[in-house]
Amino acid sequence: MIGEGDFSQYAVLTVLVETAQGPALLFEKRSAGLKRQPGEICFPGGQLEADEKPIEGAVRETMEELLINREQIEILGPGDVFLSPFNIIIHPFIAWIRDYNYSYSREEVSAVFTVPVRFFQENKPQKYFNHLVYELSKDFPYESIPGGKNYPWTKGNYAVNFYKYEKEVIWGITASIAESVVELISRYNLLKGQ
Repeated sequence: MIGEGDFSQYAVLTVLVETAQGPALLFEKRSAGLKRQPGEICFPGGQLEADEKPIEGAVRETMEELLINREQIEILGPGDVFLSPFNIIIHPFIAWIRDYNYSYSREEVSAVFTVPVRFFQENKPQKYFNHLVYELSKDFPYESIPGGKNYPWTKGNYAVNFYKYEKEVIWGITASIAESVVELISRYNLLKGQ
């Protein structure tokens, strides 16, 4: 991908667990003490370390955040890569976690909760479209392009998804990944035999 080196690379594990309501996605609420996005809802995961493959990063971060071991994780496959207009690439992976006792690292996570896969299959997210516009640097060489300061820059849209489940609001990138993963689960019948 052209310009990929300008992007920060992240990986997440979209975790499936068995519940009384059937298969469910597991979400984390980020610790209030974190510098970035405290209190937000997310999937286990984080930024890739140098020379780390996305699947390795997703598994490593999940083990650290949920206090589980590698043997509990059954990878089903990759999700659709999320490319953000904010120079972030997120590599989601779909996995079952077996024998999970709802443990988590209190340094990074303040709570975990589940949402039945069925909820996402039956409810589409609310979508809000934000407009993205160029903000050019002060020293931009307008004199070097046709039209100069009147150049007709392309504008873009960025969808921000929201799901409301009980008292929780799952939004933004996490909601977009959840929507995509559940579509893949349905399309490829990934819950069959589970």
